[in-house]
Amino acid sequence: MGQYNQIAGQNLERLAALSDGIFAVAMTLLVIDLHAPASELIHNNAGLADALRDIIPQIIVFFMSFITLGIFWVGQQTQLNNLTSSDRDLTWLHLLFLVFVTLVPFSTDLMGSFIQYRLALLIYWGNILLLGAALFITWRYAVAKALVKPEMSAAVEAGIERRIIIAQSLYAFGAALCVFNTYYSLGFIVLVQLNYVFAPRVLGLNKL
Repeated sequence: MGQYNQIAGQNLERLAALSDGIFAVAMTLLVIDLHAPASELIHNNAGLADALRDIIPQIIVFFMSFITLGIFWVGQQTQLNNLTSSDRDLTWLHLLFLVFVTLVPFSTDLMGSFIQYRLALLIYWGNILLLGAALFITWRYAVAKALVKPEMSAAVEAGIERRIIIAQSLYAFGAALCVFNTYYSLGFIVLVQLNYVFAPRVLGLNKL
């Protein structure tokens, strides 16, 4: 068993390929949860407009979740691209991260259907928290086991950790806003995501 553990889970390319597949499926499932208004209930343009207005929260959460998955996909790929090798434990840590990826369509559907309830938002945020925690742990493990590329500086290694910590802190603040209104929370989370997507050079936010 000891010899098996030494040789298991070393293929980074297979791990990256599996990750790409799971992310692709999760992103696709997000849109599957969106449903057009029932045709038998629509009799004119005004009725269609009203029905579309009712699903706006689901559409917003869909785009937010798609961006969330995109951000975490980039984060994981950044880690994998800067590794020289993997081992059995690191592979299982990444698989744990992927478990939380597969939960995103569920937490998204819950949030979109019950957007006015704090519990739904907290479950959605919990999903994001687990994604961030898993990504942080995988990187910490890789650094501790010297699996990262030797040319990577300590400053860059610490910067990757700091980016995850700052992002999770901002998400936590956004979740806390649900004390006042769940829409405040969603609005703040969207702003955080847009910052990480576009990295605006405002107040040093591009360095986060």
